[in-house]
Amino acid sequence: MLPEVENNLIKRLNDPETQQVAFSELVKEFSESLYWQIRKIVIGHDDANDVLQNTFIKVWTSIENFRGDSKLSTWLYRIAINESITFLNKQRAQNNVSLDDADTYLISRLEGDEYFDGDEAQLKLQKAVLRLPEKQRIVFNMKYFDEMKYEDISEILETSVGALKASYHHAVKKIEEFLSTKD
Repeated sequence: MLPEVENNLIKRLNDPETQQVAFSELVKEFSESLYWQIRKIVIGHDDANDVLQNTFIKVWTSIENFRGDSKLSTWLYRIAINESITFLNKQRAQNNVSLDDADTYLISRLEGDEYFDGDEAQLKLQKAVLRLPEKQRIVFNMKYFDEMKYEDISEILETSVGALKASYHHAVKKIEEFLSTKD
């Protein structure tokens, strides 16, 4: 989204007379990209829809807190990722899944996802990604699949570019290891 378009949208979001129409535009503009970001974290289609809805509720209730220190998209991604992590933590607690077993839990969800339409190679790659620690998984997904720049990921995750590069490097090594040792 162009900076002037984004600034205009932010102004309209903060104006009670134009807020609802502007929010509808925001939802239309960002729903798909946020959905896929969330889906990569929570895995299931229905869960991703629920988290997306929670994300937009949080955005609606806190739009007046957006200070404009970052791009609107950065703020939205940060909320979506935090909501996704919160959702996973609740799921783990409800299902008594320890952090050590979190990857197994997510893999079982991936294998049971009726909406996953990838081939065997894609399934194997996704399983490798799901075995990563949460932060490495998020960084890998944003860099590899979404082709985001480190600077943008840095703003979203509020982490240094150097730390992100290290996380990505470690993630790639672990995925390569997994893919080369499994048949």
